[in-house]
Amino acid sequence: MKKYWDNAITFEEYMEVARQRAENPGENDGYKEYYELGLQRMERTLKTFKISPETQEAFKSKKFTGKILIITEPWCGDASATVPAVSKFFEAAGNEVRIFLRDSDLTLIDQFLTNGTQSIPKVLILNNDLTLKSDWGPRPKYGMDLLKKFKENEETYPREEFYNDLQVYYAKNRGADAIEEIINLI
Repeated sequence: MKKYWDNAITFEEYMEVARQRAENPGENDGYKEYYELGLQRMERTLKTFKISPETQEAFKSKKFTGKILIITEPWCGDASATVPAVSKFFEAAGNEVRIFLRDSDLTLIDQFLTNGTQSIPKVLILNNDLTLKSDWGPRPKYGMDLLKKFKENEETYPREEFYNDLQVYYAKNRGADAIEEIINLI
């Protein structure tokens, strides 16, 4: 885990990567519109995110002094809705947070597959010695329930409706459920 932690970047560096990719995607990079949309969503989350005193107290009671390593990519819609809030919450609580770009080395995400897929974001809750305490992701339970409903019957719950419902949820929730679920794992 140390190798991945040492090769991870800060949240601010991650935001800079997102800006650079949105402005100058690689020649064969088909994610341009996703970088732009993800960057807009992350910036909106950063502007509107507020830490509730109840959540702060719930976390403080855990007496967790470890680290948070988030596996993600700037093009990911689920990540754009949760990574800024999770990063800012744990940084404000005094925990070190790093971002590991999934596509830079797939050997990390391959250890944390979701139903056999490399789904992101994945939040790794680490002890101070970088051993794994727990992991969370790629989306809060409500988002997972929406995905399950979509996969069960795309005819009655079409893709467009699923995506819209998920984004409305993320915009209203602003990462609160993700943070609460992560705290519950600590």
